[in-house]
Amino acid sequence: MNITELTTRLHHIRDNNDWRGFHSPKNLAMAASVEMAELVEIFQWLSEEQSRQLPAAALSHAGEEVGDIVLYLLLLCAELGIDMEQAVRAKLADNERRFA
Repeated sequence: MNITELTTRLHHIRDNNDWRGFHSPKNLAMAASVEMAELVEIFQWLSEEQSRQLPAAALSHAGEEVGDIVLYLLLLCAELGIDMEQAVRAKLADNERRFA
């Protein structure tokens, strides 16, 4: 995944649609949360086993929601000046230290 390329493409869409004014960190965090809720809804009321064996349509829908979440997080990182790759690597290293 090339984060710089994805962010550039997202900014192109944002700028072409005049959405910059709506892309405050607060709004982007809230939008990511809404998309996460939409992902959670796919699994609502499923058993553990059912959640591991989603039908094709539900699996495709889950992928779309994951994509939405990641895109909003990319925009949020850009707005806040967070290097997403560095943040993920640092958190992974911390988890390895704490839990591995």
